[in-house]
Amino acid sequence: MTELLFVFTVVFVGYVLYEVFKTVSRPASTAETHRACAPDAAVEKHAEIPPEPVAEEPAAETKAPVAEKAETGGEEKAVSLRDPVTGEIAAVPTNYRFAKKWIKEALVTEGLLDRVYKNAELEGETARKVKDALERFKGLAKYQG
Repeated sequence: MTELLFVFTVVFVGYVLYEVFKTVSRPASTAETHRACAPDAAVEKHAEIPPEPVAEEPAAETKAPVAEKAETGGEEKAVSLRDPVTGEIAAVPTNYRFAKKWIKEALVTEGLLDRVYKNAELEGETARKVKDALERFKGLAKYQG
């Protein structure tokens, strides 16, 4: 049985080496090959197309809605939180299980939670309490990133 496994291993290694050297040993393409294969029509199209002034008018129209979206985006909650002690910036956790250690400790420091919970303890009322604390924590100006 061991001999059979050894034979299959040798055959497999030989096949892998064959495939690797087959792809590596391909002749490098020359500049003449590229010129012969390249379509001439594509090169001419780039030279013939002048910039049209019509494209500028729709661009001006699309700028106004983007500005409105940016104004409403400012009212949303923070996308990142900054640790005031170390200056570390972290993404706002969507779940307490994925929150960084300093975020969990800051929840306790700010009085939003009574202690740091383990992942196994996040069930029922505790999970709701932690979720509410995270939502209130996102709004604290001290931790805005």
